[in-house]
Parts: sequence; C-alpha cells; structure tokens
Amino acid sequence: MLRVNIVGIGPGNPELLTNQARRAIEESNILIGDKRMLVAFGAGKHLFDTIKPSEIAEICQKADAEKDVVAVLVSGDVGFFSLAKTITGKLADCECRRYCGISSLVYFSQQLNIAWDDAKIVSMHGRNQNLIAAVAQNSKVFSLTGGEHSPNQLCLKLCDHGMADVKVYVGENLSYPEEKITYGTAAEISKLEFPSLSVMMILNEHANDFKYTVHGLNDDLFIRSKVPMTKQEVRAVSISKLMPKVTDNIYDIGAGTGSCSVELALRAQAGSVWAFERNPLALELLEKNKALFAVDNLNIVAGEASEQIVDMPAPDCVFIGGSGGNLCKMLDTIYTKNSDCRVVINAITIETLIEVVEYYKTRSEYELEIVNVFAARGKKLGEYNLMMGQNPVYIMTALKKGE
Repeated sequence: MLRVNIVGIGPGNPELLTNQARRAIEESNILIGDKRMLVAFGAGKHLFDTIKPSEIAEICQKADAEKDVVAVLVSGDVGFFSLAKTITGKLADCECRRYCGISSLVYFSQQLNIAWDDAKIVSMHGRNQNLIAAVAQNSKVFSLTGGEHSPNQLCLKLCDHGMADVKVYVGENLSYPEEKITYGTAAEISKLEFPSLSVMMILNEHANDFKYTVHGLNDDLFIRSKVPMTKQEVRAVSISKLMPKVTDNIYDIGAGTGSCSVELALRAQAGSVWAFERNPLALELLEKNKALFAVDNLNIVAGEASEQIVDMPAPDCVFIGGSGGNLCKMLDTIYTKNSDCRVVINAITIETLIEVVEYYKTRSEYELEIVNVFAARGKKLGEYNLMMGQNPVYIMTALKKGE
C-alpha cells in the first residue's frame, strides 16, 4: 500500500515547519503541492505542481507502492479548513498519515499578540457563511477570505449593516518576507485593496448576545405589509418539522415577507438559505427583513421558483409555503438534486392537501406526515377576552423512509 504523507506546512515560511512534518517531507521522494510550497521543500524530489484532489489521486495511482513515498503539501494545519480531508477521501487505497502545521489563525493571533481561544471562526473562502451575524454577536471574529469575499468587500457589508466602526486587522502573505498587516475600521478597510486570500480579525466592542434563541419569533419583529406572512405559531411548528441543521443549504419557496427565510437563516448560520419569490412587493420586504436581522447567508431569488431552482445548489431541506401551481414539478426537481432532502409543505386549501397526498402516493420511498394546526389569539373587548381563530394550516412533512 502506498504511503502518503499529508503535511501541513503552516503559513509558508519553512522555519515554522514542525520537526515531525519536516521528517515526513524528507522521507518522501514525490512532492505534490502549490508551486510556492514546492520551491521551499522540493530539492532532490519529483515535483508535481497541483492542489486538485483528482490530479493528486491520479499521481498517487501511478506511483510505485514498493519504492515511492508521497508527500502532499497543504497550507496551514491539516485540520483547519484544509484540503487534507478531501484528499484523504480520494486516496482510499493508500496509507494516509497527517502531519499538523501552524494554522493561519494561530500565526495571525501571534503576530497581533492576542488570544484566539475566544474568537468566533468563520470561513468565507469558497463559502457563504453569515459573517455579519457573527460580528454582530461576537466581540472577536476570525475570518478566512477568498474569491468575491475579499476583505474590502466584507467590510463594505459590515458598513451596510451599521458596523462601520468595528476594528479590523487584515493579514496578507503571512510569514513571508512581504508579510503585511493592515489595521483600521471597517469603513477604512473597505476603501483599500487586498489579495483575495487574506485573513481578518474583527473586534467589535459593542457586540450583543444573540437575541433570537428560539424559532417562532414574534410577528411584530418583522417588517410587514399586505403580503401574506406565515404566522408565529405555524412558523414554529413548520420549522421544527423541517429540522434545519446549522450547515444546511435550504430553500424557502414562496417566501413572502421572509419570516421563515429569516428564521431559517438564523438557524443555518454556517449554511445558506435561498428565498424564492415572484411578487415585487414581497421581494422588497424580503430585502428589508434580511437587512433588519443581518442574515447575510440569505440569498433572495426573484422569479418563478420552478424555473429558478434548476440551477441552484442541491438543498438539504426545503420549505414550501407557496408553489404557484407548479408543486409536483418542483418536487421532482428537488428530489433529482437530492433524494434525501427533507421537505415541509404548508397548505390552507383542501386542493393543495390532496395534490400533495396524491404526489407522495407515487413516491413510496417517502413517509408523509400531515398535521393540522389551528391557532387562536386572544383579543381584548372591553372587560372580556375573545379568542380570534386563525386559518387552519396543513403542515405536511416528507422524509425518506428509514431516516
């Protein structure tokens, strides 16, 4: 079996390499990694300039297990937002050993002379986590950046959400001779340019504890108009049936004012929520409520949902509050993307209830649960309290059998 050493080389400076990692590189005759990494460690080795897991797997397949030892060099630490996890999954037929390195978080905190054990960690490198909520709720946030999420663009978002005065440190080319650390407010940093692959430490002296600790938020917290909204009591049951996880990719179809979208985004802070809506007035309310609750991981999609979801990332769970007459078509598309998707459908009409029941008769792999929720709220009338009934709502939950 081919031996593959997956080595975390730290920020990049060879002086920061652990002795154990250095020995793992020295005993390897084949080195794979980014060109900048190979320059420092590649003397006398067979070098392959790539960090693509599929190409790394192909190189390892061609290696001689009797003669060769491969070292794959990855930046930072092998356990901190590292390629090591993906690479290991591609090398099932190899003996993989990981060697830790100094992560960008640890090195950057050292350079700033501050502790990092109380920092909220966010990665915006190839991800769409909710940095805005993280900064609003935590006094110290460390963030990886990348792609469209550059430090200045992220600081522009902070400014848009009323956090222009938070203190920001940006680190670039860490540990190299051209290392640079820039300090300023979010407003000041937003006007500067940085390499895409930078790191940030954000300090917010006015951070507040998370205000919204339960689902089923009061209706009055949302900006409303004549657009229909899923009421608090129904929303609480619907979201509990959906069982969203913090990392989930979630669809809210027929999002309306965005009450469910917002609550789902607050739950899935390390995931993404896609709110589909075609009503122009509702789209305006969605934008306002997104800003009000600082849910930057909420993506608003205008148009017919049955058409828009085709090109969207596969969902982990889906809430359907309105289908526009295309329910069966949308469900087919959803299950094509992810057959294990959790689906909750709300309906107020018997016709929609029947449509859902008939659809799942053709999908025997799913278990359909139907709950009818009827809520009434008290209304003061002189010295008396009258209970005013809301529309009864059918909440239908479809889960794959065995889950």
